[in-house]
Amino acid sequence: MRREDGPDPLVQMLTRLRLSAIRDQLDTLLDEAARRELNLRDALQFLCEREIARKDERRITMGMKLAKFPAVRELSGFDFGAQPSVNEEQIRDLATGRFIAHGESVLFLGPPGVGKTHLAVAVGRGAILSGYTVLFTTAAALVANLAKAHLTGRLEDQLIHFTKPKLLIVDELGYLPLEEDAAHLFFQLVNRRYERGGFLVTSNRPVAEWGRVFGDAVVATAILDRMLHHSHVITIRGESYRLREKRRSGLFNSFTSLLPAPAAGAQPNPEEAA
Repeated sequence: MRREDGPDPLVQMLTRLRLSAIRDQLDTLLDEAARRELNLRDALQFLCEREIARKDERRITMGMKLAKFPAVRELSGFDFGAQPSVNEEQIRDLATGRFIAHGESVLFLGPPGVGKTHLAVAVGRGAILSGYTVLFTTAAALVANLAKAHLTGRLEDQLIHFTKPKLLIVDELGYLPLEEDAAHLFFQLVNRRYERGGFLVTSNRPVAEWGRVFGDAVVATAILDRMLHHSHVITIRGESYRLREKRRSGLFNSFTSLLPAPAAGAQPNPEEAA
């Protein structure tokens, strides 16, 4: 029954109970329940389902915002057929977030452009849908934040900040030179998160080269000891998506045709040959 002679006690109680979805759509939901001829128990279930749906929608929206993903990437947009080295079933299982509950790590390794960041974001979005909190950052930004916090006496606050999310995604480890003492700061974070939450790292370097990435082989070994203890290491092979598309469009071949031809007898650059 609608009330027009003052505040509705039911609306006030729904507000107090923070059942905003039921409160905001009360008349519409009650009319729908009546139209379906629901009994009292089924009507109550119907109202609760709408409330839970609203709360899930808001939680997911807020979770995506707090995760700070660089772009929207879904598993449906990943071309598994173009990357036969990637097991689709394994990736979809990771996207359920079960590895997070077990405090495991995921490493996506491979050359630039093969879809590591795409998969990382897609797995992170799946984790949010499953109810986990997620934070995305690049390795360079992470270490820079920790180094700055260390200098200003706020390292503990930053360690808490990066430890709190159930899943921390660190992208592009090894792409750029890291700050001095990066290995020690990164180790502190890995040690804090060890077996307490999920860790997902993308890197263009195999783990055997992480000593050079961090500039400290001993600390890099300690980092890997914890990260690899409970882990899923996925090595992605193949050509860059971006170069493949350029090649298909003919742009890549057009570009290379504009480059000057090597001088007669000149030896090829070993880096280019690689």
